[in-house]
Amino acid sequence: MNTGLVDPAQDVPASVTTTELLVRYETAAGPVTALQHPGLFVEGGTSLALMGPSGCGKSTLLGLLAGLAEPTSGTVTIGATEVSALPERERIRFRRTQLGMVYQADNLLPHLTVEENVALPLAIAGRSVDGDEPGPLLDRLGLAGLHQRFPDQLSGGQRQRVAVARAVIGRPRLILADEPTGALDDDNARGVIELLIDAHRRIGATLILVTHDPAVAAHADRIDLLDRPRPAKEVAGVG
Repeated sequence: MNTGLVDPAQDVPASVTTTELLVRYETAAGPVTALQHPGLFVEGGTSLALMGPSGCGKSTLLGLLAGLAEPTSGTVTIGATEVSALPERERIRFRRTQLGMVYQADNLLPHLTVEENVALPLAIAGRSVDGDEPGPLLDRLGLAGLHQRFPDQLSGGQRQRVAVARAVIGRPRLILADEPTGALDDDNARGVIELLIDAHRRIGATLILVTHDPAVAAHADRIDLLDRPRPAKEVAGVG
């Protein structure tokens, strides 16, 4: 089936490696440890589901992989690039050219149509946009006939599916998804996760997704369970 994705990308799949990650910040009540993780390795072109209790740092870890934040200590390496060591400007460029992201909020631009929202990453990266390219991807997600609508004319589930299409249209080396099916019913959720799995296999993208749903996690090549971080005073060796 044609999903609107060129087969396959010439780039080498991006492996993901993290070492001794710690994210800690100060509050009025004292230091808080948001993430404490010994290390992670994801082979390029494979998929990983991150699961764990609320507060264990799953979304924080995803933010570090995306270069949206810097760890207090530890490293994040994607392919041959140590993303955690890049200055902010270079992290932004890396994110725009190498990553596709889907988070709980769809972040669609209200003044752009569905098709224009999906094509936006290509325009930002300076790539030519084939007017028909988003179409098959949108149709695959059950959005046929909605290409020229605006986000406020869509349901929450439809908006999330548009966000997924936008994340994979640019054939990224790494796809990061934070609860990508959380706003969808069972039928639509199944379509979204099947699209993500199809995309990462078809274009050689690595896929890392956060989910609380075992049925969604079961689609990944493997599952990693995160634990809640220890209190900051224990991390610092106090008490």
